Amino acid sequence: MYHLNYLSRDFEFSWDHDYPEQIERKVRAMITEDLYEKYLGALLAGNRLECTAVVQNLLNNSTEIKEIYENLIKRSMYRVGELWELNQITVANEYLATALTDSLLNLTYPYVFATERTGKKAVIACCVNEFHQIGAKMVVDILEFNGWDSHFLGADTSFDDLLRCIDDVAPDIVGISLCVLPDIAYFKRNIEIMRTDFPNLNLLIGGRAFLKAELGGIDIIGQYPGVEYVSSLHDLEILIKGL
Repeated sequence: MYHLNYLSRDFEFSWDHDYPEQIERKVRAMITEDLYEKYLGALLAGNRLECTAVVQNLLNNSTEIKEIYENLIKRSMYRVGELWELNQITVANEYLATALTDSLLNLTYPYVFATERTGKKAVIACCVNEFHQIGAKMVVDILEFNGWDSHFLGADTSFDDLLRCIDDVAPDIVGISLCVLPDIAYFKRNIEIMRTDFPNLNLLIGGRAFLKAELGGIDIIGQYPGVEYVSSLHDLEILIKGL
């Protein structure tokens, strides 16, 4: 069985007798519950050195980038958001954790950009009035890791800037991120404008705003044709490999 090795900037393959599910378990086993709790504690304390050591050690041990993003970065930032909503941490704590996390993504870049290009293009943006951009940046990195050329417009992207970029780039997909459900009106307007101007464009939606089905975010997505909700980076990889 081929076993993926990240020890160099290029992909190398070696023979291994493990089955795919065994390899998957080995990769996931690197991010244990103890390691996650250690990382989360360091993140909330603003301990850049310890957080950096955790992420770098995972990379050195060939842990897949999407596993680090999904099971460490995303999970910890969702927890930070929950703690803020419960008034257990301050806005300053949240900002500190966000800034620290943003800097940690840079550690993966030697791996992210080492992949052969596919010629596929994507435009990724955060919804109007959405200032949480870590999730969207991870989406961009996973796309780049899979050989896509991504154009990231950042937080609080205006309707006009998004449409202009789509017109200039002619992407294969557009991704919109929304983390705060009260801004759903801006999100709906985004979709309506894009569906009018680019009716055949593949549109992907993601973000923490859609986690709780009882709040209705998923139902809103279902009102629009050709719009797909992507709940994880694993699902994203599966989806783009079919395009």
